[in-house]
Amino acid sequence: MVDSLAGVVLAAGAGTRLRPLTRVRPKALCPVGSVPLVDHAIARVQVGTPEVAVNVHHGRRRLEAHLDGRAHLSVESQEALGTAGALGQLRGWIDGRPVLVTNADAWLPDRAAVVALLDGWDGVNTRLLTVEHGAPADFGTRRYCGVALLPWSEVRDLEAVPSGLYEVRWRAAAARGELELVDHDGPFVDCGTPADYLAANLLASGGEPVIGAGATVAPSAKLERVVVWPESIVFPDEHLVDAIRAERLTVVIR
Repeated sequence: MVDSLAGVVLAAGAGTRLRPLTRVRPKALCPVGSVPLVDHAIARVQVGTPEVAVNVHHGRRRLEAHLDGRAHLSVESQEALGTAGALGQLRGWIDGRPVLVTNADAWLPDRAAVVALLDGWDGVNTRLLTVEHGAPADFGTRRYCGVALLPWSEVRDLEAVPSGLYEVRWRAAAARGELELVDHDGPFVDCGTPADYLAANLLASGGEPVIGAGATVAPSAKLERVVVWPESIVFPDEHLVDAIRAERLTVVIR
């Protein structure tokens, strides 16, 4: 394990691909297994360090209220800064430490994967957690699954301007052979679309319907592969299949 890590959860995205769900809640507050994605991400980072920062932009006020002082907030007030720009804005807080960074919209329940990522890291090269995709992906056939270790040397010159880590750091590092890829063979879902978001919930529940706290489901309703958000209602005799009931919104996955 690595001493003196800074943990960063990237939670400022607009969630465009996850619409219409993100018209109801910010992406990072969409629950998987009844737990908001941002809370899954914070717990994942805390495997390596208790010192966690969360960047916020879209849904800023709701995220601030939800986090309620549990993490250092990096507010991107004018525009979302992207994965590299977010770290650039946090350079003063990171203050020379290596960084364990994760995407809030990645669902990755196996915390042992983070332990494996940390194990034996020399603190010199960037290390990414990846899954075998079986088709052209981010790095050959391996797909980045939302958790990375970055040495301070890869963070100290980043600027707080809109930019992505792949474009400004990882593509060139991969070409130089300086990018370490650690394979993960457990469950992982990028909750970028409603279909993927539903899939993550069903993996978390073992295929059973996921009923959020305070939700009301009529006894005569029938649910198959369904997520019901907290405080939502499923009415008598409703039959929902491959669907998400998000308060007053219903998204059916075709």
